[in-house]
Amino acid sequence: MRIRENKKFLVLFCMLGFLIGIIYANLMSKDYIASIGIFSDFFLDQYSQAEIDAMEYMWYVIRIRAVPVILIAALGCTMLRKGVTAAFLAWTGFGGGMIMTSAVLKMGIKGLILCLIALTPHFIFYIAGYMVLLWYLYTYPESKWNMAKSVSMVLFITVGVLLECYVNPIIMELFIKTL
Repeated sequence: MRIRENKKFLVLFCMLGFLIGIIYANLMSKDYIASIGIFSDFFLDQYSQAEIDAMEYMWYVIRIRAVPVILIAALGCTMLRKGVTAAFLAWTGFGGGMIMTSAVLKMGIKGLILCLIALTPHFIFYIAGYMVLLWYLYTYPESKWNMAKSVSMVLFITVGVLLECYVNPIIMELFIKTL
């Protein structure tokens, strides 16, 4: 019973952040969203024509993916671990709500599909890796950290980085060319 409650709370934090992101994008920053160019035809055309150096891109992705994991793990060693978990999930949901809403406002249903393709296939592994860490932090002291959790988290994040660097650019290029 306790596990079900914890799962519901984790999903609730993320969905609450997602809802707030949608509301914020629709009400507070509609003019700002209209002015950003990330979903413009020019930007998408530039993206499809850009050559990506996979190794340089991989080091960039490793840096931007490692910092949050390390920060969450470090803050998870404090008494704030449940708050850190809730704040991270809410912030992630908020960012997702903002981006999805921005895409829909600028491009319609194609923007939503673009966002989903931009998260494919690496995001599945990032979610799994983060959930290992977040689940432990949220259920501590009932659950204990062990080698299996360490290996699985590192493996999930590593596979996510490799997919983001080598597979996702190909999928994105194929989709953008069909737009």
